[in-house]
Amino acid sequence: MMQAYIEEAEKALLHTYNRYQVVLDKGEGVYLYDIEGKKYLDFVSGIAVFALGYKNQAYNDALKEQIDKVIHTSNYYYNVPTIEAAKKLKKVSGMDRVFFTNSGAEAIEGAIKAARKYAYLKDGSTDHEIIAMNHSFHGRTMGALSVTGNPKYREAFEPGIGNIRFADMNDFDSVLACVNDKTCAILFETVQGEGGIYPATQEFLEKVRALCDEKDILLILDEIQCGMGRTGYMYAWQKYGVKPDIMTTAKALGCGVPVGAFLMTEKVGAHSLVAGDHGTTYGGNPLAGAAINKVLDLFEENHIIEHVREVAPYLEQKLDELAAKHDYIQTRRGAGLMQGLVCKGPVSEIINRALEKGLILINAGTNIIRFVPPLVITRENIDDMVAILDTCF
Repeated sequence: MMQAYIEEAEKALLHTYNRYQVVLDKGEGVYLYDIEGKKYLDFVSGIAVFALGYKNQAYNDALKEQIDKVIHTSNYYYNVPTIEAAKKLKKVSGMDRVFFTNSGAEAIEGAIKAARKYAYLKDGSTDHEIIAMNHSFHGRTMGALSVTGNPKYREAFEPGIGNIRFADMNDFDSVLACVNDKTCAILFETVQGEGGIYPATQEFLEKVRALCDEKDILLILDEIQCGMGRTGYMYAWQKYGVKPDIMTTAKALGCGVPVGAFLMTEKVGAHSLVAGDHGTTYGGNPLAGAAINKVLDLFEENHIIEHVREVAPYLEQKLDELAAKHDYIQTRRGAGLMQGLVCKGPVSEIINRALEKGLILINAGTNIIRFVPPLVITRENIDDMVAILDTCF
């Protein structure tokens, strides 16, 4: 049965993914099940999306209730769920203005437009530049792709939006070398995800912030994967105490409902995008608003941030022990429940072995195993994961 579905998918779907050979059917807690009933321990959570785990009844009920009211009305009208969601998101992020999107890539697009409009209003020029980071990943749309610091993703689709320079993460001198009087924004992930699970250093973030303040350059932090509690803070930049001018969020923001957002300070909000500059048909519709509302409520009610801070050191410890045991593993790095095992060679075979044994993992690059489990995992789940992964190595 499973193979028949896979063959049908390959006939019908555009082949832009090399999918794992499994058809998933349902989930409960930190486990997923395929259509033949096999159980998998999930340490991917839909790529850092399903933070609350599967089949959370309070979350499901909130969505069902909203579906019975209204799903969509368009942004020509106000709706209560989205107003409440914006209020709560402002509170947990410390930002001042919110624009809801359908995805992380769209949040990046909006952040780029806001930065360029901010610069345009200062001098009327349209040749401003953005500095992004090598090895970064911001999405597949043309703007997001243009600031993604990996040439293999961009080369077939050049030219991009133009006026982008690339520096090296955690190398302030390389940033300085890119800065000129046309620079309007510096953009990077607070913790690089696809590029190899690289957290920004305190020194780097502070120096970039000071540079931006000095030259009236906007600091844009991409928190799409590393945000929403994953590092033990609602947003990773809060650990550093270095606030961006614009930030992006998505993935766990809706815990499965496709929604993202870009947020900004009042200074940027008052001097950038205005009516007619930006829009989206679906973004921030009542269903998305209801999802964000319930996710943020459950984060608070279930003390998700506190739980991440409690369980993440145990994950680090167990991964360090695994790294010490197996020569193929070079090191571990990451922050909170966003971790990576850096290996001496490709990890695809290990990930496939794990899948066969009922453990779902993904890579970050060719030689890094990435761990982004639901934020509700327990020490017992970590023990089970490590026991399976140990046999795969």
